Amino acid sequence: MKIHEYQAKSLLARFGVPVSEGRLATTVEEAVEAFRALKVPLAVVKAQIHAGGRGKAGGVKLVKSEDECRAAATAILGKKLVTHQTGPEGQLVRRLWIEKGSDIQKEYYLGIALDRELRKPVVMMSSEGGVDIEEVAAQHPEKIVKVAFSPAKGLLPADVQKLARGVKMAPGLEPQAARLLPALAKMYVDLDCSIAEINPLIVTKQNQLLALDAKVVFDGNALFRHKDLLEMRDLHEEDAKEIEASKYDLSYIALDGNIGCMVNGAGLAMATMDVIQLYGGSPANFLDVGGGATAEKVTAAFRILLGDAQVKGVLVNIFGGIMKCDVIATGVIAAARQVDLKVPLVVRLEGTNVELGRKMLAESGLPIVSGTDLDDAAKKICAAVAAGKK
Repeated sequence: MKIHEYQAKSLLARFGVPVSEGRLATTVEEAVEAFRALKVPLAVVKAQIHAGGRGKAGGVKLVKSEDECRAAATAILGKKLVTHQTGPEGQLVRRLWIEKGSDIQKEYYLGIALDRELRKPVVMMSSEGGVDIEEVAAQHPEKIVKVAFSPAKGLLPADVQKLARGVKMAPGLEPQAARLLPALAKMYVDLDCSIAEINPLIVTKQNQLLALDAKVVFDGNALFRHKDLLEMRDLHEEDAKEIEASKYDLSYIALDGNIGCMVNGAGLAMATMDVIQLYGGSPANFLDVGGGATAEKVTAAFRILLGDAQVKGVLVNIFGGIMKCDVIATGVIAAARQVDLKVPLVVRLEGTNVELGRKMLAESGLPIVSGTDLDDAAKKICAAVAAGKK
């Protein structure tokens, strides 16, 4: 689960990470009032959306007066920002964060993510702050310093020293880093984060370390332990299909292709998407109905797939172990009838009760094409979608 910058900063402050003072605004007048309350000669008006690249898209503006703040808020609020992370459709700005301006002397990157090979969280720090860490990793990998740490022990003094000196931080800043970095590590562990990022972490001209921007993402599987964090969820920033899928405990991620996929098992789902691309198609989603899905879940999954206007064909690929093929067939038939199926549908079933499932599909009276195996099914749906384009 993602949260906004202003929410991330409130959590950072709770754990002792220094952040800039700011105010939240949902209207132009609230933005002006926030500027007035800050009583500073320079403030920053920042769009609050779940995407990076806001500055380049015109979503971050420096203001020096109430009039400039009003103009900036008017220009940003209620508009769609298009960044490299929103896609061409953009994201509507509903909130603004009005923050005190900072005198920046130096910028660093600081982030924590899980290293699945090491099975530990890893702190990454770079002297190249303010830019995407992926860009730094591609062009200047030697400028990224990494330290894995034990969640039980936290980030140790020796780890902090390695990071600070690795990015050539001035010795006078090390005492501040010795407080800030372990605090971020503690927040990462205590709140079950999957990503905790400060970019940039700045050194002000007053020689103070300050989190100027923040991105925090939580592990959705651990949110049952954090009811307060769930209250930070902004459904406006999430894909409507993903929200609907979560109601039925379905693993769904929207993609930009045109072939809807419904599969049981994450590994099989990824293999299915790979084979679709192998035969010239493009998957519209990742959808794992799980091993114990009911007919109701399958019906919901199918309805979500067909509710996507960009889907021009659907491939159902089920290997029935715990999941029985006749249950899948029941859900597919029910959903296809409910939504008035108008796109090609290819179904590949294998496993428990497979003959019964195939018989049910064949006798349903619906235009369902059977696939003998994954390759055959992928070829058929790709060909059907391609023919539909013509």
